[in-house]
Amino acid sequence: MKSNRAVAKRFKKTSKGGLKSAHAFTDHRFHGKTKKQRRHLRGTHTLSKIWVKTYTELLRK
Repeated sequence: MKSNRAVAKRFKKTSKGGLKSAHAFTDHRFHGKTKKQRRHLRGTHTLSKIWVKTYTELLRK
């Protein structure tokens, strides 16, 4: 089975089995966001446990 390429490009596995990805809403239009919003959108975030099972299955196939 092939892995889902859209998921493989967007998520990376963590050492404990979680998934991390970049934040949404960071592509353009920063002039409409506050400095606090921009600061919190930097870096990566971990996916909630509810979605981890779904996306790991898509990565395995």
